[in-house]
Amino acid sequence: MYIAQIISGKFGEIIARQKSDADIELGQILVAEDSGIKFFLQVYDIQYGSQISKQNLELISGMSLEENADLEFMDKNLRNYKIALLKPLMILSSSGSKLSKSMPSMFSLLRDLNDKDMDFLSKPKNSLFLGNLRSGSRMLDAKIYLDADNVLTHHILITGTTGKGKSVLMSNILWDLSGKAGMLVLDPHDEYYGRNIIGLKDHPSGKTVYYTSRNPPKGAISLKINLSVLRPVHFGCLDFSDAQEQAMNAYYKEYGNKWIEAVILEKPVKVNFIDATINVLKRRLMYLLDLDFSDSQLFCNGVFDIASGLSTVKSICEDLENSKTVIIDTSNFSGQIELLIGSLIATEVFNKHKHYKMQGLLNEKPVISIVLEEAPRVLGKEVLEKGSNIFSSIAREGRKFRTGLIAITQLPSLIPREILANMNTKIILGTEMMNERQAIIESASQDLSSDSRNIAALDKGECIVSSNFAKFAIPVKIPLFKDYVKDVKKDSSPKDFSGVGIIEE
Repeated sequence: MYIAQIISGKFGEIIARQKSDADIELGQILVAEDSGIKFFLQVYDIQYGSQISKQNLELISGMSLEENADLEFMDKNLRNYKIALLKPLMILSSSGSKLSKSMPSMFSLLRDLNDKDMDFLSKPKNSLFLGNLRSGSRMLDAKIYLDADNVLTHHILITGTTGKGKSVLMSNILWDLSGKAGMLVLDPHDEYYGRNIIGLKDHPSGKTVYYTSRNPPKGAISLKINLSVLRPVHFGCLDFSDAQEQAMNAYYKEYGNKWIEAVILEKPVKVNFIDATINVLKRRLMYLLDLDFSDSQLFCNGVFDIASGLSTVKSICEDLENSKTVIIDTSNFSGQIELLIGSLIATEVFNKHKHYKMQGLLNEKPVISIVLEEAPRVLGKEVLEKGSNIFSSIAREGRKFRTGLIAITQLPSLIPREILANMNTKIILGTEMMNERQAIIESASQDLSSDSRNIAALDKGECIVSSNFAKFAIPVKIPLFKDYVKDVKKDSSPKDFSGVGIIEE
């Protein structure tokens, strides 16, 4: 059934009149068939139209409101209507699909997108499931996949305001990627493993490793990290002054892997530092690492230890190289401890992958991706003005070493545009704040300049996927995690749809 007709416009701003008994939404995909070619068009704005002048419309409205006049005029559905503004997405012909560079004929009739229109799609070999294709608020059966290796190595940004579905989306992604890539998850809310509810612990691949410092459940590992594995470079994402960093490097140069103990016990160092610098550094390290000392003896109270945890980081790196998902419960830590642990592991992973590339072995290794909640803590403008850190280095160079980031944030505007531009896949959930929408639009892989209203209107579980590996920004409906897991278990080989035509080859 046709629901609109093209009446005028230009490329990027096609104007169509809506049929009176139809209902068109923002983000809805409409199809025009012209000379054997299907044109896929998306609604980005809706307006009122009328053949009656504005002055007469105001008069009619006034009479109806003020005098309760029941006004009827001839052919009201013909004289008053809605106008949809559309942008071209792609065209489909006998020779295949491609980006649209032309427009359908004037007065072409438009119908709603249906599942048969998507029959040309197929699933990539190494896929990442994102959700179902969405037209407005209507979910289709077509499943949307991207190539996992490309997307992960070129980084993902997940952005949206609270309650829009970021955690559900991340749970779905982790479930789908289990066994396909090494995933390091710093989990500040302890929500992905599923201590008491369904979670990654229930994945049939058995490739989930869970570290926690509090009441480890069956199958979990108690998190302990030996102090001797910490290096000054691991503190780069924390707010230490230049003088304190120089002091750390001097102690490390002189005392090696016992440098922290040397600072705490105030052992001498050849380079002269003022007492205030050493005293502040000592106090900060003791507080940060939860250390005490008495009678020249160091005592550890928290996750860092001097008697155990020597193999923890090595074991985590080995698990990641075996395509396992390593979840580290950081809900019991301060934000700085979480970042320090993440920096420690990320540095080891990145350095190992650099070494593999020098040996010519990198392509034999799985992609490793690091999930960062509240990403501006390490990728924000203010943080990076003080110097780079391991996470910003991965954002800039990780694709060359099969190492990626999945950065999650409500506030993309806090991240420098250079870093945002390196996040080649952006999964955009509902965002009401204009400056946040603008930051996303300006760094997106496709032209989203007309989608600001659409982004603001995204409901819970709705998103737009803008990726270098997709031909256009794809509207997606994210399934609830428990429903997704149930569907996967019920049917291990459902009919899959992906981006041949939507997804770049």
